[in-house]
Amino acid sequence: MQREMEGYRKRITAVWHVSPQILVLRVTRNSAKLHEPNKKPHTMRHRLKRGWIWTEFFVQEEVPAPQHIGQLKSDSDKGESFIEYILSGEGAGELFHINEYTGEIYTLKKLDREEKAFYVLRGQALDRRSNQPVEPESEFIIKVQDTNDNMPQFINEPYVSSIPEMCPMGTTVVQVTATDADDPLYGNNAKLIYSILQGEAYFSVEPKTGIIVTSGSNMDREAQERYFVIVQVKDMMGLSGGYSATTTVTINLSDVNDNGPTFQHNLFSFAVAESAPVGTTVGRIKADDADVGVNARMNYSIEEVEGSDTFQIRTDPVTQEGVILLAKPLDYEKKKRFVMATEAINDHIDTRFLSYNEFRDWTTLKILVVDVDEPPVFMTQVYEWKIQENMPAGTTVGVVSARDSDAANNPIRYYIDKGTDMKKEFKIDPDNGTITTAKSLDREASAWHNLTVTATETKQNYLFSSAMVFVKVLDVNDNAPQFSHEYQSYVCEGVQSGELVQVISAMDQDDPPEGHHFYYSMVPEKRINPNFTLRDNQDNTASVLTRRSSFTRQDRTQYLLPVVITDSGSPAHTATATLTIGVCSCHPTGHCPTGGVEAFALSMGLSIQTLIGILVSLLTLTVLSILMLAVRKHRKQQQKEEPGQEQKGMERWEEVSEKVLRYSETGAGKADSGACRPVPLRPHPRRREHRLRREEVAASIRMSLRHSYLIGPEDEVFQQFILDRLCDADNDPHAPPFDCLRTYAFEGTGSATGSLSSLDSCASETNFNRPRDPGPRLMRLALWNGSGEEQTTF
Repeated sequence: MQREMEGYRKRITAVWHVSPQILVLRVTRNSAKLHEPNKKPHTMRHRLKRGWIWTEFFVQEEVPAPQHIGQLKSDSDKGESFIEYILSGEGAGELFHINEYTGEIYTLKKLDREEKAFYVLRGQALDRRSNQPVEPESEFIIKVQDTNDNMPQFINEPYVSSIPEMCPMGTTVVQVTATDADDPLYGNNAKLIYSILQGEAYFSVEPKTGIIVTSGSNMDREAQERYFVIVQVKDMMGLSGGYSATTTVTINLSDVNDNGPTFQHNLFSFAVAESAPVGTTVGRIKADDADVGVNARMNYSIEEVEGSDTFQIRTDPVTQEGVILLAKPLDYEKKKRFVMATEAINDHIDTRFLSYNEFRDWTTLKILVVDVDEPPVFMTQVYEWKIQENMPAGTTVGVVSARDSDAANNPIRYYIDKGTDMKKEFKIDPDNGTITTAKSLDREASAWHNLTVTATETKQNYLFSSAMVFVKVLDVNDNAPQFSHEYQSYVCEGVQSGELVQVISAMDQDDPPEGHHFYYSMVPEKRINPNFTLRDNQDNTASVLTRRSSFTRQDRTQYLLPVVITDSGSPAHTATATLTIGVCSCHPTGHCPTGGVEAFALSMGLSIQTLIGILVSLLTLTVLSILMLAVRKHRKQQQKEEPGQEQKGMERWEEVSEKVLRYSETGAGKADSGACRPVPLRPHPRRREHRLRREEVAASIRMSLRHSYLIGPEDEVFQQFILDRLCDADNDPHAPPFDCLRTYAFEGTGSATGSLSSLDSCASETNFNRPRDPGPRLMRLALWNGSGEEQTTF
């Protein structure tokens, strides 16, 4: 070991030995020499310096404390205890202790090499008298020596591997690895050896690397799919006294295709009803294959023999079964059973293990057809017949036929579905299936008739079947031609002779095979039509032309032109159609208005100016009616709003300052302008006369007259009268803009004259007790004291 020491330009060489011996190291400024104690040192010319003396520093791990390690000693230590030894560095004071007088070093705790293999410390010697260093501080190492105190451990567990079955001997399976925490450079503590404790018949392991290989070549997955191999590892090169550990290696054998499919039965039998629909599953067969996965996949096929196409076989991808399906309808009466050979063969064939034929197998398939009572069968499912229209009832249309295919051959009856013959236009013979007409058919009403005929057995299960019958009604020429649409023809005033008026065309509800062809002509008369002429265009149309030029609305507003139309049927039909031609005041461009006010005026025979005048009058009447309705509605709305306005007026009058007018009772009934002088607070509003209804006035007068002889100042009627008047005055929104006090004086118990009103009298009533001269009928009762005089009369 070589190290530079601080403060000195020198080199120290230390030699460590396992065997304990004292080494004396003399340190000089320029050189350092090692002396053994038994040899006498050479005499040196240079001055000797003090140096360190210690033993080799090794310590055994896992030894209980205290354990002596070694000694630090200065050459100036004469055993007089003047030197103090100090230890510092890693573990000083915790793991290691030094005797300050002798320099002996001891452990304080048990050491573990796996935690720390060596410790770097520093030693120092001080003079206790001067507290000065006798020797410079020196660094040294304490190494922990290993002992076999750790067991080997497997890493990367668990070990699982897979190899194909039937693989050759020596195939590598997996490598196991173990570690030991002991020192691999010190002895054999960490040198490991691998061996197999279980499974050595099939596998072996390389002792130093831990690689597991196969020791045989005939491992069959179908015999044993999984192997559990126990591997042991030991330290100390496997010698006794060492530690060991074990691990389990799981080795799976993957499948190869070394087995072919095999049927467990030579014959598979199934039964299926003859009424089964196409696609019905007849049954399933299975060939066993000891392999798994893709190596167990197989295909099934049926040998091609007579009737084998009635069935087909498919492979179920999940169960690898052969599914037999019905490919064609069955008929028990034709074929009662099917016998076929069926083959199963692997999809993936590996000839390294087996020959080609060993990957296939055969079996026999037998299918029996079960007889079922079937419904009648029509000779054909669709019938299509033709019949001419207008044929008499009872005409034969056609015959349907069905038979019972069962061995019983039950009799059959025929019916027409009522839902397909709502008008009951056809009949059918229930015994032989002959269909006839029940009434005459009209092609123009219905060109096709779709019937459903049912054939039903009359015995056993009364099964039935149906067939479609289509009846086409052929056309005969039984309809007369007519205009294709309604024409609105016109001729302009002042038109020239020979001008085209209208191109007409015709239509016919019949449908001849060669198509329609119409002929046009005028109605034969004694004289030629002076107004119009007709020209056949030979393309199923005709042109109407003017014969003269003097057409005016004053002479005639419209003309009726009869046109004779003849079709090309056999026999031919002729019809007369009338064309209405109006006379029009056309625009300069020759256009006749066909809509709007102008057209309406022309149709009414009026001029445009006359029609405009009528429309203006009607519009004026409409506006006046609307205005009257609006005014009436406004008045009704005002009458509804009057109670609200009166309430608002009362609230405004309460804000007016109170002014009380007083006058002397002696002057009651006379005008006293000095005693009652109103002070206006605002301009006098227009007084609106409050009119009572006639019924209210009549009721008030009757009540007053009936009690005129009975009431007095203390009477309840009189008091109620005063309160009512006071309430009217308070709630009157049209009262003057000032406060005023009114007095009502009692003027007697009534008048002998009685009532002056005719409201309370009747023509049949006559009172002879009353005087004939009652005096003046009208009299002044009181004056109104206000801004102006006002008289109150009854």
